[in-house]
Amino acid sequence: MKQSMKVFISVLFFCWSITVSYAQPRTDAVLTNLFETNQRSIFQEVIRHPDTYRLQIIYTQINRDKNNNPTFINYYFNVDSTNYFNPASTVKLPLALLSLEKLNGLKDQQVTKFTAMQFDSAYSKQTKEWQDETSETGYPSIAHFIRKAFLVSDNDAYSRMYEFVGQSAINRSLHAKGYLDTRITHRFVRMTADENRHTNPIRFIQKNGALIYAQPAANNTDPFDFRRVAKLGKGFYVKDSLVNQPFDFTERNKFPLEAFQQVLQSVMFPLSVPAKQRFKLTADDYRFLYQYLSQYPGETNYPKYDAKQYYDSYVKFFFMDSLHHQMPEGVRVFNKVGWAYGFLTDASYVADFKNRIEYMLTATIYVNSDGILNDDKYEFDSVGHPFMYQLGQTIYGYELKRKRQYAPDLSLFRLTYEKRNNDNRPPVKDVDN
Repeated sequence: MKQSMKVFISVLFFCWSITVSYAQPRTDAVLTNLFETNQRSIFQEVIRHPDTYRLQIIYTQINRDKNNNPTFINYYFNVDSTNYFNPASTVKLPLALLSLEKLNGLKDQQVTKFTAMQFDSAYSKQTKEWQDETSETGYPSIAHFIRKAFLVSDNDAYSRMYEFVGQSAINRSLHAKGYLDTRITHRFVRMTADENRHTNPIRFIQKNGALIYAQPAANNTDPFDFRRVAKLGKGFYVKDSLVNQPFDFTERNKFPLEAFQQVLQSVMFPLSVPAKQRFKLTADDYRFLYQYLSQYPGETNYPKYDAKQYYDSYVKFFFMDSLHHQMPEGVRVFNKVGWAYGFLTDASYVADFKNRIEYMLTATIYVNSDGILNDDKYEFDSVGHPFMYQLGQTIYGYELKRKRQYAPDLSLFRLTYEKRNNDNRPPVKDVDN
């Protein structure tokens, strides 16, 4: 891994800041012209009404020099960091990175991402988790949470990583790395703001149950800046009751699209971002992340997900065709998605080993024509997913034709994936995601 990472030494740094807010959405003619080449009705409906769909897109070209060093060019469509979208499960990516970073900071050789963990409870609404039947060891671990969060976007895995890192450390760390407009305030379970400030006591244990390391319960006393109000829609449901006023996201999680794209880039190409933006990860951490950002649920043994329900393109929105769920031959997508409240979001690094192309694509879309939230009546299937697929295919098709002076050497991202074992364990279905 160390030798492979040397290819990044001469990478040019970005000349723009991820923390800048723009008064007007950023749109580049390159994308405007490219999108005209796809005249499918659903695609053009969204492209021609970007504000209606709260659409934001970042397409990142990657070009290599003769030494395989990459440089990056970002093209934007309607990108505005002040235009709120609900990040949903996209925040599982920084939580995974911060969890690994915290483990590395413990500097206890007995505690690794594979070490068994147990969660206790010490405050209102907190729950215990002492075992995990989907794990090979029968116990939770940071590694297993990351697998579940990446493979099928499991919600409990996120909440447990949130509890391990802690609300204060999450936000302080992200802000210190330059992601100043990012905000992580809650688990993915129903809790009050006060309850989300408190996190569980946790212990790491040996195989025989002996204690290795104990982390006490914590409480975040840092204030949040909620001055920028974020309200959407004209109504929302609380259980079976309709509330006729906009849904208030002001105190919810926030993860602007540029920050999302940059966090993924910091993982895939760590030396392409300023040092302070990188996460403190080991070579083995990077290999582990690359595997589970791109491995399919049906290839994985622990957890043993139902391969029919969780098909290859299940969390690969830019390649998720409604008719065929197979990925193109030779293509692997390293990505994280999120979906909730009518929003669909994806940040992807695409590597085509057959055709030797690579690029990044990040986008978010809002599909909620009736303006009512929490009614489960979103146009995910009729508009959202078809648009994201067409967007993905438009960029992929363009990249297949785009001329490069030097074809990339993608060997760093060529991985050995698992093969599903034939055993009698029932597959995991209907995950809360």
